[in-house]
Amino acid sequence: MKDSKRVRAIAFYLPQFHPTKENDEWWGKGFTEWTNVAKARPLFKGHYQPHIPADLGFYDLRLSESREAQAELAEKYGIEGFCYWHYWFGGGKRLLERPFTEVLSSGKPNFPFCLAWANHSWKKKLWDPNATFKDKLLVEQTYPGDEDIKAHFYTVLPAFKDKRYITINECPLFLIYAPLDYKEVSHFMEMWRKLAVQNGLKGIYFVGQGNMVHRKAILALGFNAFNDASVFGIQENKNDLYLVTRKIVARLFKYPISYRYADAMKYWVHSEAKFDDTIPTIIPNWDHSPRSGAKGVILTGATPQLFRKHVEEIINLIKDKKEEERIVFIKSWNEWGEGNYLEPDLQYGDGHLTAFRSVIESLKY
Repeated sequence: MKDSKRVRAIAFYLPQFHPTKENDEWWGKGFTEWTNVAKARPLFKGHYQPHIPADLGFYDLRLSESREAQAELAEKYGIEGFCYWHYWFGGGKRLLERPFTEVLSSGKPNFPFCLAWANHSWKKKLWDPNATFKDKLLVEQTYPGDEDIKAHFYTVLPAFKDKRYITINECPLFLIYAPLDYKEVSHFMEMWRKLAVQNGLKGIYFVGQGNMVHRKAILALGFNAFNDASVFGIQENKNDLYLVTRKIVARLFKYPISYRYADAMKYWVHSEAKFDDTIPTIIPNWDHSPRSGAKGVILTGATPQLFRKHVEEIINLIKDKKEEERIVFIKSWNEWGEGNYLEPDLQYGDGHLTAFRSVIESLKY
């Protein structure tokens, strides 16, 4: 019998932790996300860097044992499944697909999953702290048309039909990272929904991600739900002269922008999350400096105790929804290069995971 107060926690999952031909070409032989993580250093007094993984170590996602260990850990602490970032740049161009392809083909781990289409171009400035805005585009996100939409659908269809795929109201969940960047996204969703029915599915549950200010615009495009991913809502407070001045000074003196996690979390709670068409996001931590150096944005003091308070606030917003819609995304399971992860590290161990589990278990009868 299902728990009537079950929380459906889905954690975003980055498949960057293995070498690829493209990363070898762009960044040097053997580059993975761990390269940036391991070389990170403190940029100011009290800055916690580098972040070193604990229980799972510096894993390689080409290994089934690594993927299975992640799933076992997530399940132990109450995570329903992983939302794998999926890269389709148009014309069949894909990147970082190997870990999920092997999860799908092997049947291991036996752990729920869904996909999130990271429909954005890759630019050097996102990965290199010394890059300028003039530096080259690495991979461009394109939208070639209907034939590409069909090819994309049939590439994903085996995943949709897998018994592990996460569904909402019997429809596979599919998230789109930047829905407002895709002018024909409504047409895309219409085509996929028709193709889904033609291939024996009941439809597709589309989720559009964005900041809360874009909620109504994204839902108006035909999405089933909106996912609020406003990590930096604190920066969007234009009326706070202190925050604006702080941002300007940081850029002038080439100093990273930092905010207290305790202050930032106040901007992650929105009453709209109570609606069935809005899915909030839980954010355990953030420190982009391993990728961006002094250009990064950092949230300091992200302790398990504060995280527990944040989880409580978000769960209280959704606890009265119907079970199918009682969903929260976690950003993220393993974005180590952004200092944004739930996996155990040397500083707090499994503290964040324990804090999360303690909150969701308090809802059970």
